[in-house]
Amino acid sequence: MATFEEATDIFNYPFFKLLRKAHEVHRQNFDEQLVQISDILSVKTGGCSEDCAYCAQSVRNGTKMPKQPMLDLETVINAAHNARKRGASRFCMSTSGRSLSSDEEFKKVCEMVREVKGLGLETCVTLGFITEQQAEKLKKSGLDYYNHNVDTSPEFYSNIISTRTMDDRIRTIEIVQRAGINVCCGGIVGMGETNEDRIKMLVLLANLSTPPKCVPINKLVKIPGTRVDDSRPIDDFDFVRTIALARILMPKSYVKIAAGRNTFSESTQALCIFAGANALFSGEKLLTVDNVKNGTDKNLFDRLNIKIEKINYV
Repeated sequence: MATFEEATDIFNYPFFKLLRKAHEVHRQNFDEQLVQISDILSVKTGGCSEDCAYCAQSVRNGTKMPKQPMLDLETVINAAHNARKRGASRFCMSTSGRSLSSDEEFKKVCEMVREVKGLGLETCVTLGFITEQQAEKLKKSGLDYYNHNVDTSPEFYSNIISTRTMDDRIRTIEIVQRAGINVCCGGIVGMGETNEDRIKMLVLLANLSTPPKCVPINKLVKIPGTRVDDSRPIDDFDFVRTIALARILMPKSYVKIAAGRNTFSESTQALCIFAGANALFSGEKLLTVDNVKNGTDKNLFDRLNIKIEKINYV
């Protein structure tokens, strides 16, 4: 079990000592020259009743994002095909809202999972809260990963969300894991929290009964109208430290640089990869915010001698 005190000591190592330690842990558990690529699509957008302070899709924020119905299956499959062409081995499908609003919507998501799985891609969904029965049906449909972020530390959580608790999130994670589905769970940095909060979030994840298989670290993308659009950005070196600590505390997990990657220089991204980040999102869009432009990753990977992790396509 990782303790907050131990994790804090590691986080505050001299910068290059921290990177060396994280890189060595990474080399012991993964091929240091490989990165896993995912793509994500919002299959149902807007109209969310939750009050997450960072989210453009919440009706409680001032973003006025229009509500859009669930995408049709053909649109989703075409997007998955394009993701595969870009080198993605995993395709993620996200719906807005506290949970799916009907059995019909859930059936549509299960069909999406089956069809995307049939393309030879790993599948991931984020649907908010789900029941034991829904988790079992998703597993039977071929779901590989379920994304359900804790967002921040337990202590800072109430500053960001009041419509669901941290315990609610942990219960959903436990439901997913009992169904035999891998968990993708991380958080967002740069919302006004401190490094102490970032450390506590990672300690929480590392001390779950089974640590997440994938740990996405999102840098806040400021959206006008949200309650954190004036927060102070995280320092790049603190972001790298957060990546390094995640790698050390969860040595066998994929550590993913998620939202906000387009705001980092190539040098900062390279430091993150050296510190143990081995998963990225491709595509020009991450749900409702911009991601990196097409072609920029290939240029970076070529210069760093990085290769994209493959799965056996059917």
